Parts: sequence; structure tokens; C-alpha cells
Amino acid sequence: MAMVTEVLKHLFKKRATLMYPFRDRDKIPVPEGLRGKISFNRELCIGCGLCARFCPSGAAELIEDDKGKRPIFHIDQCLFCAQCEEVCPRKAITLTREFEVAGFNRSDLIVK
Repeated sequence: MAMVTEVLKHLFKKRATLMYPFRDRDKIPVPEGLRGKISFNRELCIGCGLCARFCPSGAAELIEDDKGKRPIFHIDQCLFCAQCEEVCPRKAITLTREFEVAGFNRSDLIVK
């Protein structure tokens, strides 16, 4: 009987949870200073390789393209520690506040 009373008491109250994946995406509080998905600016990069050298998880990999050496970042291996952002001399790497970094393919989780 106590359970029925409790259910009736809370039946018409405002819900406490958000319907996050389906609705209410704009209501998610993202804290200041959140280290989210990596953003890379190729125009600022000089190809020094410091990001790949100091990455503790090996998520940054140095490759060769038509403009020279540059890193690519494997988000599925990233610890979001911001070491790459700190050591980049040209500030070509920044960590955004985007926290939704899931994907169906591993190729979707590469920042080029």
C-alpha cells in the first residue's frame, strides 16, 4: 500500500531526468574547461611531430601528405589529456567542448 501512495504522489510531478539522446540536447550542461573532441587546423601546423611524441596513449600519428608531415588523431585511443594541445607551438590543436564522440566505424573517429 505504501508503494501505491508513493507512485500516486510522484505521478504528476515534473520529471527529474532528461530524454537526452532523443530530445533535450540543448539542455545538457557542458562545464567550462571540458576537454572534448580534438580540433586540428592544418594551416597552422608546421609538422614538428611534438604532438605524436608526447601523446601518452599513441593517439596522435605522424603521416606524410602533399604539404609535408602532419598528424592524424585517433579519437578511439585518445585520453583527452590535452598534452598535444599544450605542446603544439603553433596552437594548431585545440580540444573542443564536443563530448559526443561515438561512431559505428573506426574511420569515423579519425581527425585529419
